[in-house]
Amino acid sequence: MKYSQFRRYCAIAAGALLASTITIHPPTHSTSVHLTFNADASARSSGGRSGGGSFRSPSNSGSSSRSTGSSSRNTSPSYSRDRNYNRNYNNGPVVVPVPVGPGIYNDPYRQDAYRNNGSAVTTTSDNGWLVPFLFLTLLTFVLVGLIFYFVLRGLRGGGAGSGELDNDTVTISKIQVALLANARDIQTALTNLSLEVDTDTPDGLLLLLQESALALLRMPESWSHVLASSQTAKSRDDAEAIFNQISIAERSKFSVETLTNVGGRVNRRDRFKPDPDEAPASYIVVTLLVGTAHDKPLFSQIRTEQELKDTLEKLAAISADYLMVFELLWSPQDSSDSLTADELLTEYTDMLSL
Repeated sequence: MKYSQFRRYCAIAAGALLASTITIHPPTHSTSVHLTFNADASARSSGGRSGGGSFRSPSNSGSSSRSTGSSSRNTSPSYSRDRNYNRNYNNGPVVVPVPVGPGIYNDPYRQDAYRNNGSAVTTTSDNGWLVPFLFLTLLTFVLVGLIFYFVLRGLRGGGAGSGELDNDTVTISKIQVALLANARDIQTALTNLSLEVDTDTPDGLLLLLQESALALLRMPESWSHVLASSQTAKSRDDAEAIFNQISIAERSKFSVETLTNVGGRVNRRDRFKPDPDEAPASYIVVTLLVGTAHDKPLFSQIRTEQELKDTLEKLAAISADYLMVFELLWSPQDSSDSLTADELLTEYTDMLSL
């Protein structure tokens, strides 16, 4: 036992002696890693995006403010009337005049009848026509008001479709068209349109939709592929979620957004450089994403050029009352950029050949 303890003490002493003889020399120069990001790095394909609008109805807040204002205006007169009433009551008794008709004691015929029968005589009032007259007058005002309401509703575009503007049902429609690379003029047209239109106003948003649809309608000979869908959401929150999901899925196919004009805010990236080693350009993809107040889908699946033509014309004819949100996306946005056939098959796998 004593021998094992002696060995342990010797090992500790030897370790302390070795530790005292070791000298650690720290490095005189620190090492750091520098990461450099090149803003001019090449990207696979550029993309453009413009649009605006909202699924939120501004009429709710306006009606509530109007109702609040009316209630505040009605509060002060009622208070003043109560105050006047209390002041008059405190000053003295309030005398309420009560109309009194001709009594039986002032009418000789009624006096005779009362004396003969020995009981009070029930008389008929000469104003018995007043109640039917008031009822007919009120009924006339109600009928005139209903007629006036339906006339205004018809002028607004009433009928069966007018209820679509009053409920929360929203339709989200998407049309995606691939064009051959010889249709490069559409890139310049959509770029200029996105820079000129004010997407923060309903008129500008409607103009963007119409001109985008017309730009596609002018190049039917370049259509190669199409993908279309139209679905209905029962609430504005669901519609907004669906719309944003589709938009993000399409935008993720871009390597970089070189031009955006959303809500009237324009942003450009002029330092973008396409990959010089990429294959020659083959396609241009244009996507129209629309949110409208319709209660039913605007179209079914598109398979032919005629169906695509009819659907684009239908979108271009949507009224400003029904258009809620619109977004235009196209790739490549830069006229010097290219979208190859392999990229079309990889990124846009669901498109159908026309």
